[in-house]
Amino acid sequence: MTATTLPTPTAAARRRRDESPADLERRYGAANYHPLPVTLQRGAGVWLFDSAGRRYLDMMSAYSAVSFGHAHPALVRVLTEQAERLAVTSRAFHTDRLGPFLRAVCETTGMAKALPMNTGAEAVETAVKAARKWAYKVKRVPEGRAEIIVAAGNFAGRTTTIIGFSSEAQYRDGFGPFAPGFISVPFGDAAALEAAITPNTAAFLVEPIQGEAGIIVPPAGYLARAREICTRRGILLICDEVQTGLARTGAVLACDHDGIRPDGLVLGKALGGGLLPVSAFCASEEVMAQFTPGDHGSTFGGNPLAMRAAIETLRLIEEEGLMQNAAATGAALKAALELKLAGVEGVREVRGEGLMIGIELDRPCGVLLQRAADAGLLISVTADTVIRIVPPLIITAAEADEVVDKLCPLVKAFLAEQS
Repeated sequence: MTATTLPTPTAAARRRRDESPADLERRYGAANYHPLPVTLQRGAGVWLFDSAGRRYLDMMSAYSAVSFGHAHPALVRVLTEQAERLAVTSRAFHTDRLGPFLRAVCETTGMAKALPMNTGAEAVETAVKAARKWAYKVKRVPEGRAEIIVAAGNFAGRTTTIIGFSSEAQYRDGFGPFAPGFISVPFGDAAALEAAITPNTAAFLVEPIQGEAGIIVPPAGYLARAREICTRRGILLICDEVQTGLARTGAVLACDHDGIRPDGLVLGKALGGGLLPVSAFCASEEVMAQFTPGDHGSTFGGNPLAMRAAIETLRLIEEEGLMQNAAATGAALKAALELKLAGVEGVREVRGEGLMIGIELDRPCGVLLQRAADAGLLISVTADTVIRIVPPLIITAAEADEVVDKLCPLVKAFLAEQS
């Protein structure tokens, strides 16, 4: 073989090596995100630090994935220990971590069986497959005719199946054709759900609180009513708790507030402790029995490293009183925001449950992202007009007060300058 000589870097190439991480993202990455000009370097608890050493209160927690704060010492410890021992194997073998994880997640949620995956979208896709097969094998829906009812305003990920039933035009633009078999009804409207059910309906897939749509909280008792309808009409109720689950709303699951148990449950984000992508589809014995060897799988789903992190995550929820903190600190934070923003023209509503809070304005407010960052506060805006406050569940009362003190003046100034 003839030896190949590596090309000598040009002056332009040498200059590119001196580019910032953000410049490199723009040069070599797809433009599917538009991040703020903040380059984060490390995190600790509810705080993030950029490359200049400036610190920020993290009010996004990676959309609930970092529920336990950044670099939680217990999670980092078990992750390191497991990585040194065994990280990834094929599911062709048993491991000493998968069984304990399955037991832990089922005992935590009250579900009978669990199937681990990686991302929330993968777990939703698993739920769709399970519901369809259950419909064909148990309910005897004619092959290829199964329907799943979803709620308008839903967000379950960006795979091609999922965006096919999204209400957001941008998520769908240019990515069709889409899978049929999904019927959309208004969120929070139990009567519309019942009216949409046909003999071919397999399931109702719903978020207890819609996050991406703007922290939309349904009317009291909505899930209980949906549970009754689904049971009476012979269809599955599947709750997508990727964002709301695991103590975020002040309960283990958001559906616990209505005292119901779904037939299927989708978990993700926080399940990995903010360190790894871990998700799971949990279900009743009857639903999970529809999967047979070869029906479904994932190379990394259920790997020992992820399972060890998830086991520790589930332990910390109870040990550190995260449900109680989410309920108490979340209620106090919401009340303080309501008080400070009461009567401010342009503020439509402060709403939410636990540490999942939205401030709806009467106009697009994306400009506040940079202003908040300049004040040491990282927030997100969803549905164009809603400021989303989703901090790590370990946030203290003093840190929550700091959020109010920094954010409310920014909101007031923004609204005043446009009045």
